[in-house]
Amino acid sequence: MADAETVRRFLGKLPVRAAMQSLFQALSQERAVQPPQALTVFPQGAGDFITYLGALANEQVFGAKLSPYLVTAGRPIVTAWTSLMSMKTGQPLLFCDSGMLTAERTAGTTALAIEYLAPTTSRHLALIGTGALGQAHLRHALAVRSWESISVYANDLADNPEAQARLRAIDPRVQMVGSAKECVSKADVIMLCTSSATPVLRIEDLNQPALITSISTNAVNAHEIPPESLSSMDVYCDNKVSTPDSAGEMVLAAKQHGWSRDSIKGDLADLVSGRASKPDYRRHVFFRSIGMGLEDVSIAYALLQQLQAEQG
Repeated sequence: MADAETVRRFLGKLPVRAAMQSLFQALSQERAVQPPQALTVFPQGAGDFITYLGALANEQVFGAKLSPYLVTAGRPIVTAWTSLMSMKTGQPLLFCDSGMLTAERTAGTTALAIEYLAPTTSRHLALIGTGALGQAHLRHALAVRSWESISVYANDLADNPEAQARLRAIDPRVQMVGSAKECVSKADVIMLCTSSATPVLRIEDLNQPALITSISTNAVNAHEIPPESLSSMDVYCDNKVSTPDSAGEMVLAAKQHGWSRDSIKGDLADLVSGRASKPDYRRHVFFRSIGMGLEDVSIAYALLQQLQAEQG
């Protein structure tokens, strides 16, 4: 078993973006299986848990991440653990805390999307949301392009000197700004990493076509951009089979604004395999990630390899 402290010790050694690249390549070659997420509600309103499943043929592993939401008299308890098993023997290989791994695989997936979708000339990065997920996104995005400026905004950032210090420790180019509008004013790439269930970005505040990435939160129909804006964007996602049924802005855009999932230009499997055309930036580009079980299985396998290497 790998607890949170064990996972933390190996985080910096994990080849996160390479692992995400490999799994989406496998998915495009039908060497991986991505079942739908499953929500199980506990009896008598006690909470629920989500099961994220996946199988990787090249690595000969399969597994599941279980993420419970436990109702208490106070703040709900949310945890996540991944079980990894062998396709050769049927035996368990690893049981690990997935809290930090989830942040890493989510950020690595976004970085992979930026690598494929952002113009090579992109120089100005914007980040809205500076919690653990936002910080992970910033770390993983740094190497994707030669950024000249990095603007960061969060509602409570001005009153949080410790958070400011953590961001500057990630990269000294980080500039904290006073509004979302100022943050995105000259951005080529905008990463939305908030827990907001309603839009945090006004499309009219953008001064040029940009790549917007979004992860949103687990609230019902949560969305970080206005749903009606999808029809005027080139839309991509992590998985075109499952994302449109779960991403809040896509669900609402389809119900209320005539948007169709058929207009999605491609997903990450399409992009890494070359099946999807890249955007021409005549208009804004939107990439939506909801998280996939394959990502959890892949990052757990990367951790297993590091653990085995240490043990010799």
